[in-house]
Amino acid sequence: MAYLFAHFKEKITPDGEQVYFSVSKDGFNWEMLNGGNPVLESTMGECGCRDIEAVRLVTGGFVILTTDLCVVHRMDENYNIDWIDINRHGSKKLNLWRSDDLIHFSPQEQIYFGRDDFGCLWAPEVIFDEENGEYLIHWGSMVKETDYKHMSIYCCVTKDFKTFSYPKVFFDKKNEILDSHIVKIGDTYHLFYKNANEPSMNMHAVSKNLYGPYEHDKALEEYMASLGNAGSYEGPTSYVLPDGRWCLMLDFFGCEKPKMGYVPFVASKAGKSDFKMDKEEFSFPYGFKHGKVLEISDNEYNSLKEFYKN
Repeated sequence: MAYLFAHFKEKITPDGEQVYFSVSKDGFNWEMLNGGNPVLESTMGECGCRDIEAVRLVTGGFVILTTDLCVVHRMDENYNIDWIDINRHGSKKLNLWRSDDLIHFSPQEQIYFGRDDFGCLWAPEVIFDEENGEYLIHWGSMVKETDYKHMSIYCCVTKDFKTFSYPKVFFDKKNEILDSHIVKIGDTYHLFYKNANEPSMNMHAVSKNLYGPYEHDKALEEYMASLGNAGSYEGPTSYVLPDGRWCLMLDFFGCEKPKMGYVPFVASKAGKSDFKMDKEEFSFPYGFKHGKVLEISDNEYNSLKEFYKN
């Protein structure tokens, strides 16, 4: 077993906001592929890729989904960004690529979900719904009804990533929420998400049903609050380490750009939320930004290494 990390880079040039691959044999030590250059680049819409999602299909093959946004293209001469405009007018579609092997990809597609009231679609993630035999896609959106001032988690379903159900609210709170990550461990679904305010930090909730209701778990909230800068983390993704421990990666953005990137938080076992920051055991060639960790086979690891030689 090995791991693939699909992510983007924080840069002030458009090549940062594209799809990058890195791999690891142990889940701790990561190495870049393709010489640290993008493996996929968007030429449609906003011409950028943020919030990278990599999906292994139950029928074989893979799908890559990303937010259609390039923040660098929207910066002024002083590198300022109009986030209000992005919330209203940016990223109204998702980027999609298909692949049999994570090496050869179909032409880029853009998904439109049929709702003109979305101001943005951020951070798509996918989980397979075993009970219904379909994929649940969930993401964060602001909508016209709230004057694009409140982000909630929306969702739709698909069996083939070609036709999609009409989007609806998946998870909502009085305060703004974003960056949902759902994983099933045993018979329990774990939902991680970011509270934008009151308080600003990553949260964890659990349910026996994919569609909820989800019960809030205070353990992660209390630990994040103890760090003193909990609002500076977002973009959760998680995976089980070879020794059975559970790694939650949170994207640390509250600092100067060279120090931005994922920070590991490790729990004693999969499904247990006693996470603690654990930087010492991990190494990265550069800062990985909002992405997804995918388990891959040794053969897939070797093929990726050979094709994307550094």
